[in-house]
Amino acid sequence: MSTTPNLATRDQQVIWHPYTQMKTAALAIPIVKGEGALLYAEDGKTYVDAVASWWVNLHGHAHPYIAQKVAEQLQTLEHVIFAGFTHPAAVTFAERLIQILPQGQSRIFYSDNGSTAVEVALKMAIQYWQNTGIPKRKIIAFRDSYHGDTFGAMAVSARSAFTAPFWSYLFEVCFIDVPVAGNEEETLKQLEAYALAGDVAAFIYEPLVLGTAGMVMYTPEVLERLLEVCQQHDILTIADEVMTGFGRTGHIFASDYLQRKPDMVALSKGLTGGTMALGATSCNEKVYEAFLSDDKRKTLFHGHSYTANPVACAAGLASLDLLLQEETQQHIERIGQRHAVFAQQFRKLPKVLEVRQRGTILAVEFEADGTSYFNKMGDTLYSFALEQGVILRPLGNIIYIIPPYCITDEQLDQVYQTIRGMQQLITGDRYFEPPTHTTLHD
Repeated sequence: MSTTPNLATRDQQVIWHPYTQMKTAALAIPIVKGEGALLYAEDGKTYVDAVASWWVNLHGHAHPYIAQKVAEQLQTLEHVIFAGFTHPAAVTFAERLIQILPQGQSRIFYSDNGSTAVEVALKMAIQYWQNTGIPKRKIIAFRDSYHGDTFGAMAVSARSAFTAPFWSYLFEVCFIDVPVAGNEEETLKQLEAYALAGDVAAFIYEPLVLGTAGMVMYTPEVLERLLEVCQQHDILTIADEVMTGFGRTGHIFASDYLQRKPDMVALSKGLTGGTMALGATSCNEKVYEAFLSDDKRKTLFHGHSYTANPVACAAGLASLDLLLQEETQQHIERIGQRHAVFAQQFRKLPKVLEVRQRGTILAVEFEADGTSYFNKMGDTLYSFALEQGVILRPLGNIIYIIPPYCITDEQLDQVYQTIRGMQQLITGDRYFEPPTHTTLHD
């Protein structure tokens, strides 16, 4: 009998996992293979990845086409410094992104994840006004937003337990309410009040869907009005499409639902189909031109060691090839239609507070005593889903689905049935023995 520790035990000795209280967390589940929407564990169990591994995976795990393009790039050029040098994959990817991004975007600045893509946008916005000689410093953001875990991204995110240890280090932000149904006019009033007071550099927002807030959704119509106010008062606008980009909301970008377009867009997650770490911030020509000067002090002094990594860009190009195929667009439409049918049926059931859906994103909010991220219901529901062979990471009492586009109807049925089982668990129609250990989820 082998005495070699299994992967989970070895992990416990050396790894510090994200968003995890390591003292009480159960052993991590070792995944040794992925294929399509499925992940295969070391013990042979199979899981449907219903959250696309933190919303990044678009086309399924270990996609052969992306793997082929990555392998080809590795045999040609693995990396090159991106200050003073360039390479074909970065240029081609930027050209193709600009073709599909919201109208008016003309430049791509590469980074390496969603937080840094947001940091770049914030620095662009703040320095834009400094470079043009107009003193504007304030940033407006939604009260329950999440834009990342670096300091600038934390500053424009909700003040919560996630950021509490760092509050005194974060710059002041003008927070406005999320314009959910019934609250649209109040949000508009709040934005207009800040706009009239002046000194506002930019408004950053998650378009149509606030992810970590619980997939909270609002309409394109009210966002259109918010952007109109910003344009009237010469306030730069930043669309954080890190989660909503690349088909998640039914369109390639959530901003495609609107006539008014942002000045800057932050991208990551699905940017490479979930294959490689990469971030990108796009901007329009107005923003870009404010940094053109004979004075080197007006340079955007920002960069990363792996800026525009050729292998990541190759993965992004391959993912874009797949995304724009008619078959993928049909899958996006199919998932959205199936979600809509499930939502219509499920919202009528006991203990279901609300069901929200846009495109491939579906969220179910259950009635609970306290509706925070730390609601213990989340741990029970998470463990229940794993027992059913489905990965669903609750945001407290909120369950969401955001699957790879290749997910089959049978796999979707398994996910829907698991959520139905959760509802039965909450109403007492089904018994489940909770695990000994607990794990917090993001």
